[in-house]
Amino acid sequence: MSNNLTSTLTTCPYCGVGCGIRAGAAGADIKGDSRHPANFGRLCVKGSALGQTLSAEGRLLLPQVNGADCDWPTAINAVAQGLQQTIAEHGPGSVAMYLSGQLLTEDYYVANKLMKGFIGSPHVDTNSRLCMASTVAGHKRAFGADVVPGCYDDIEQARLFVLVGANMAWNHPVLFQRMQAVLQANPDAKLVVIDPRRSASCEAAQLHLKLRPGTDVLLFNGLLSYLAQQGKLDQRFIHLHTEGFADALVNAQQQAATVAQVASGCDLPVEQVLQFYRCFADEALSLTLFSQGVNQALDGTDKVNAIINCHLATGRIGKPGCGPFSLTGQPNAMGGREVGGLANQLAAHIDYSDNVQQALVGEFWQAANLVQQPGYKAVELFDAIERGEIKAVWIIATNPVVSMPQADKVKAALTRCPLVIVSDIYQHSDTLDVANIKLPALGWSEKDGTVTNSERRISRQRALRPPQGQAKADWQIVCQVARAMGFSQGFNFANAGEIFAEHAALSAYKNNGQRAFNIAALAQLSAEQYHQLAPIQWPVTDSTPQGTARLFADGQFFTASGRAQFIAVQQSGFKQARPQTPLWLNSGRLRDQWHTMTRTGTVAALMQHRPEPFVSLHPADAALYGISHAELVQLSNSYGRVLLRADISDTQRPGELFIPMHWSAQFASQARADVLFAADTDAISGQPALKLSQVALRRFTPAWQALLLTAEPLKPAQLALFSTHYMARLPLGCCQSYRLGLTEALTPPQLLQQLQLTPDLSCLDNQHGQLSGYRAAAIKDNQLKWLLLAGTALPPADQSWLNQLFDGPLSLDNRRQLLSGCAGQGGPVDSSALICSCFNVRSKAICQAIASGADSTAKLGKQLSCGTNCGSCLPELNSLLRQQLSLSNVGA
Repeated sequence: MSNNLTSTLTTCPYCGVGCGIRAGAAGADIKGDSRHPANFGRLCVKGSALGQTLSAEGRLLLPQVNGADCDWPTAINAVAQGLQQTIAEHGPGSVAMYLSGQLLTEDYYVANKLMKGFIGSPHVDTNSRLCMASTVAGHKRAFGADVVPGCYDDIEQARLFVLVGANMAWNHPVLFQRMQAVLQANPDAKLVVIDPRRSASCEAAQLHLKLRPGTDVLLFNGLLSYLAQQGKLDQRFIHLHTEGFADALVNAQQQAATVAQVASGCDLPVEQVLQFYRCFADEALSLTLFSQGVNQALDGTDKVNAIINCHLATGRIGKPGCGPFSLTGQPNAMGGREVGGLANQLAAHIDYSDNVQQALVGEFWQAANLVQQPGYKAVELFDAIERGEIKAVWIIATNPVVSMPQADKVKAALTRCPLVIVSDIYQHSDTLDVANIKLPALGWSEKDGTVTNSERRISRQRALRPPQGQAKADWQIVCQVARAMGFSQGFNFANAGEIFAEHAALSAYKNNGQRAFNIAALAQLSAEQYHQLAPIQWPVTDSTPQGTARLFADGQFFTASGRAQFIAVQQSGFKQARPQTPLWLNSGRLRDQWHTMTRTGTVAALMQHRPEPFVSLHPADAALYGISHAELVQLSNSYGRVLLRADISDTQRPGELFIPMHWSAQFASQARADVLFAADTDAISGQPALKLSQVALRRFTPAWQALLLTAEPLKPAQLALFSTHYMARLPLGCCQSYRLGLTEALTPPQLLQQLQLTPDLSCLDNQHGQLSGYRAAAIKDNQLKWLLLAGTALPPADQSWLNQLFDGPLSLDNRRQLLSGCAGQGGPVDSSALICSCFNVRSKAICQAIASGADSTAKLGKQLSCGTNCGSCLPELNSLLRQQLSLSNVGA
């Protein structure tokens, strides 16, 4: 869909907000689509930088079988024959697929159809299991269907926002800005943040409940008890439209009869709990938004239902400006669930619990091998690979060697698996590097299809440019493999539009209103209508051809009785930290990064905000362990270990740590966060508890540290040299920067020898026979190829200046200054934290501007431009303003 010859409307490939994008030719000039109802032209820093991710550098351009490049017929036959041979020897249950919320709905649809309908294996799951499964289970228990009741327009109409386990300011920034606009325009509007740590979202909050991790059920059970005590229930709604209220209330009152009980269990001041309860009781326009802090827990499903119970009890559902709202993590997590991407679902929101509905799928597909029972959920699936039950797995658009709990065990399992097929867009990822067969897939800007965002809105992703190399659409690859396996019927699609039409027709097939997901009105779209399809929210039926903003306005639900179900839940017992692993560990996302950094990690500007993997710890814990800010530390437990920089911050509760989830082997030697998390799951949803682990902490003291800059990225074999040391890679634009910390008696010259780097310039400093500094560089044809600065501590360097030296011939002055790491002119290097990625504005400059009188974000924007583009840095600007102005007041 275009408004002129050079502009294409498409959808962002990152989070579940589903922002519309207007892109110029070949992906140039990325802007927000002002007409898209998800974002109205806004984009976050990641979306704004999408044009910088479109380079062919690092892309997987040809299929590979057993390490050798090949053509597509060879690769397709290798996949088909490998799967057929495995099935012939071990049965269809010996093969599996692991999919991703990064896939388009059309890709997802044919993958599920092949495995569950024709091969006959139920073992298809998705990385959405890691982020959304508990919400799915909670919605199905309460509403009878996997549905989000409300829409984004509710943000503008709400007056109380309760943010639970979600750092919207960083993870869903466009929606957060819509919320901030409401808070600024309405003095009575309030934001309550419920999170064990002080996140960027707290900068806009009137109340932050810094509760003990994992006590959300207790908090919301207490809210239900309070609402009953204060006479704030909607008795008419409860009587006419719900079931199970009495049991739910009795269960809540057993643990949370009083505010004092709740406050004690949640480790909160009584006054704060009471303030929250009063806000919720008094404001009917209440919107509770939640994400991974709720979902990724052993009782994640119960947490979801504890929240929903409070909204049902007050009748705050199906109405403008209120309701429980799940914030989806990935761009198409919901679309994947629509087609049956989860192992406990079939297509079109049909699962295995209803034999009559289940038979409809086989009847529609004309699939004789339709599976009859659920398959392995993600953790179970990789356990089955480990014990040798699953002997062939096809992984598409995801990186489980980084993202799965007990990630080291997952890597070992895949290494032993006889057949590992991986479809991806890059040459290297932790998962690709253990694959037998590698299949080059289309990336964003090349793909064509649909995605569904957090508010049930289907939007088109449209191709902006031709494929890189020999890359193919995932649906094309799956269909070609299906035909090569002999399944000619059912996989002869000419384009994505034909797949979407079949998907829509299945949603409507013998659907007499008993299934929530229904897009019948889209089943007969012509090719041109599909191409021009505007964003629309399902259900989309003959009676609702314009889509449906909100569900349940009529009080009718998709349960057997037609009534919503209260679910009786209780807070599980609190574990005590083990002496050998006394600290509690939380994990999460960063503002400028996405998942395992395969895309965002290639953009130098996005890597500057937090350039190294780190662990945040409270000052009291830093003092207890004798750790200084930015010092290297090790976290460990029985599952694995990581090496990180210490980030001392009072945003943490004492005894609790936070680490980001993004770093992979391509960007750090030992920073895959999920090696530290047990493969424990919610008993109902199967979602891993990736928010709480127990670890030991100690200082990590390398023998020497170094900064290595190279014109080209180091190869995997070279990076392997650092597998037992500290390494963090930072792309700078013209070069790659590696921060190193080595523990063995390996001198810098020996390191260069093992990396096969030969210096042209070098100097060595010794003090009393000990290394104090070593510097070396290589220059070819007057072009800088690499530079090493080493010493007992990390040498200071002006990386911005050094980065420029890799771009063009070296001057004589630059040669003279090169080994010093800094230009001879100018003041000290500003290495403070990068706050604004769009305009490269660092915290030092911002603090100086505040000291000079810039006492608002508007004034900072006028003076430094920070915060004036995507707005993602506004929470941090507000934080710096609060801190600096507070210091000024103290000084006065």
